[in-house]
Amino acid sequence: MTEYVICYDISNPKRLGRLFRFLKKCAMPLQYSVFLFTGDDRQLDRCMDKASRLIDQKEDDLRAYPLPVRGFKARLGRPALPEGIQWSGLPTAW
Repeated sequence: MTEYVICYDISNPKRLGRLFRFLKKCAMPLQYSVFLFTGDDRQLDRCMDKASRLIDQKEDDLRAYPLPVRGFKARLGRPALPEGIQWSGLPTAW
């Protein structure tokens, strides 16, 4: 399994809401427009293909960046999950 950061910049509130709701189904929200996706290349392609149908290719921006397998991972600030819930895929706080 590979981890990817999916991020977007959507100009229309309606498309923004649709994309946000869709990405919550297949990735973990980290910030307002940043998600952590865990899966293989085929799963990422399927997710990005479905997501690209929800945006306007001329006005909006949707990107996915692979994270290094052995790279440094840390979290600063407010946690992505409510207190008491742990997900081993997210880095621990400093």
